[in-house]
Amino acid sequence: MSHDALIDSLSAAVEARPDDLPLRLHLAGLLLDAGRQAEAIGQVGQALVRDPGNAQAQELMRRVLAGGVPGQRSAPTDDPAPTEPAQPGPDQARRPPEHQPARPAPGDDPLAAYEQELADVVPPRFVRAGDEPEPVSGDADRIFDVEASTVRLADVGGMQAVKERLELAFLGPLRNPELRRLYGKSLRGGLMLYGPPGCGKTFLARAVAGEMGAKFLSLSIVDVLDMWIGNSERNLHELFQAARRNAPCVLFLDEIDALGHKRSQVNSSSMRTLGNQLLAELDGMEGNNEGVFVLAATNTPWDVDPALRRPGRLDRMVLVLPPDAEARGAILEYHLRQRPIDRIDLRRVVAATEDFSGADLAHLCETAAEFAMADSVRRGEVRMIGQADFDRALKEVRPSTRPWLATARNVAMFANEGGVYDDLVAYLKQRRLL
Repeated sequence: MSHDALIDSLSAAVEARPDDLPLRLHLAGLLLDAGRQAEAIGQVGQALVRDPGNAQAQELMRRVLAGGVPGQRSAPTDDPAPTEPAQPGPDQARRPPEHQPARPAPGDDPLAAYEQELADVVPPRFVRAGDEPEPVSGDADRIFDVEASTVRLADVGGMQAVKERLELAFLGPLRNPELRRLYGKSLRGGLMLYGPPGCGKTFLARAVAGEMGAKFLSLSIVDVLDMWIGNSERNLHELFQAARRNAPCVLFLDEIDALGHKRSQVNSSSMRTLGNQLLAELDGMEGNNEGVFVLAATNTPWDVDPALRRPGRLDRMVLVLPPDAEARGAILEYHLRQRPIDRIDLRRVVAATEDFSGADLAHLCETAAEFAMADSVRRGEVRMIGQADFDRALKEVRPSTRPWLATARNVAMFANEGGVYDDLVAYLKQRRLL
C-alpha cells in the first residue's frame, strides 16, 4: 500500500473512531513525515482537546511548530527526547522575521502558547461565557463603579435642617467660586450622616452628588476587605484614587463604623492597620483630595473611632431623623403613585406613622397592597387598595426606629462628651423621650 493510500485509510478509521488517540497520533505522525503539516496540526490539535496532558501529542506539536523532521517520528514514551529544530526551508528563510511562528518562551505554559498560535486551526479548550465581562487593564476604575447621580435635593422630602447644613458645607462654596477663593474655602471636606436605619442617608448622599453635578462613588466594607495581608489597604487606596481621578466626586462611605471602628476596641491588627490607612487617605497624605467630598453614614456613631471626627476629616456630624409629617406624606404618595388606590385618608395614615422610617413606609404600602391583592384573588374580581387595607397593615407593621431611639437615649444621657450629640439631645427632648 502506498504512503498516501495508508494515510487515506487511517483518516477514514479516525473519522469512524474520533476518540482513538493512538490512532489519531499515528496518523498525525505520518502526515508530518509526508510534509502535510497543516493536516498534522489539525490532528494533533484534536488530540490535545481530548487529552491536554498527552505527552506524545505535545511532542508532535513541538515538532510541527519547529518545522518537522521528515522521516523521524516521536515514540509514544512518557519522557520523549527533545528533537532538534529543523533548518528553515527556502520559503521560511525568505519569510520576514515578524511572520515567523511564535514559539513559547522557556517556563511559559506551552499549551497556552500553542493554543494562541494555532487559534485559527485548533478550537480553544476553554471559551469566555457570553455574560462574562472582558478583563480590564491599566488604571481604569476596574473595581468600583463611578456613576453620575440623577437625584436632586428637591427629590428628598423634608430634612430642611440637613439640607441647610449641606448647603453651608458643600453646595454653597461650589456654586460661588469667587467667594470661595476670597474666604479661602477649600473644595474638600467630610461629613458624617448618622441616625436610625432606613431614613434615607444613602439617598441623601446621591442627592448631594446630583445637586453638585459631581460623580458618585459608593463604598461598603465588602468592597475593601480581603483575606490577603495588605490587599485591604490597597483596595481602600484604589477607591480614593478613583474618586480623585473623577473629581469633583462624592465619595460615600456606607456603614463607616465597620470600616473605622474604635481602634481601642479592635483586637485584629489588620483592622487597626486598615483604620490607619483610612485616616491617611482622609488627610490627603496618599494624594490630593481637592474636589473629593467624603460623606459617611452610620447608624452607630458612638462606635466610630474619634480620630475620624477630628477637624479636617469627618469633622461635621449631621443627624438624619425619621421623616416628619410632611416628608411622610411625600414618601407615601411616591410609593402609591402607580398603585390602584381608592379614597385613602393620607392625613390619617401620616398621623399613625410617627417614628416610621422611609423604609417602614415603603413596607407599609407593600403590605396594604398585598392585603388588597389577596382579597381580589378570593373574590375573583379586582378591587382598589382602600383605607381598610392600610388600617390592617398598620396593625402589622411597626416602626423600626424605636430600638435605635432607645439606645440613642442612653448615649445622649451618659456619653455626650463635648456636646457631640447636642442635636440628638434636642430632638429627644422635643419628643419628650429625655
